[in-house]
Amino acid sequence: MNRIKCVIVDDEPLAVNVLKNYSEQIEGLEVVETFNNALKALDYLRQNQPDLLFLDINMAVLDGLSLLRSLDNKPLVVITTAHEEFAVESYELEVLDYLVKPISLPRFIMATNRVFKLKNLQFQNTHEHNERAYIFVKVDKKKLKKVYLDEILVVESLKDYIKINTENDKHIIHQTLGSFTDSLPSDKFIRIHRSFTIAMDKVETVEGNSVEIGAIRYPIGRSYVADVKQAILRDNIGLY
Repeated sequence: MNRIKCVIVDDEPLAVNVLKNYSEQIEGLEVVETFNNALKALDYLRQNQPDLLFLDINMAVLDGLSLLRSLDNKPLVVITTAHEEFAVESYELEVLDYLVKPISLPRFIMATNRVFKLKNLQFQNTHEHNERAYIFVKVDKKKLKKVYLDEILVVESLKDYIKINTENDKHIIHQTLGSFTDSLPSDKFIRIHRSFTIAMDKVETVEGNSVEIGAIRYPIGRSYVADVKQAILRDNIGLY
């Protein structure tokens, strides 16, 4: 996938520096412009079409939401603000995510993974690129690891952590299973239990209320059975 070109608009220089620093740690993101003045940013955005906009709300002269309303062709937008009360209004403007300051790196990664997920789907739908879809996960305090989606077998919950089992490796990261599952393509991955999310195309057998992947059997939770079997066996409805 091509690099995602992003613009940062925030009237606080420190906030701009934080977002630039985070962006530089993620392969595939490229900060092409930063603005402390929303009017200058508006002029730039009317003449250029970046892929992603990190946008503050409370700014002098022109606030972030007014800037959005002024754009005919909006890029993907992630709001970055110290105020929670504008969330509903922001989502009505179809923003992709809403980050409340101070923004942690793990939360920033979650937002950018949503961007990568959406861009990957767009590329697949238009057949413009054949590169493999991937996400980044934080495997230690400073290291971000690229994980290809087609290598993921099972994601297992470990309370506040998850273990990502791939064909050749395992990664333990600080994130909930629910939030990580939400960042994955829903047509390829499904949660089957409060402790497990699986790659549907890696299922080798379905027996009773369980599935087998890589010679290991995983239970399907009672409340998940109907949805899981329908998803996995969608082309073989008469078999269950």
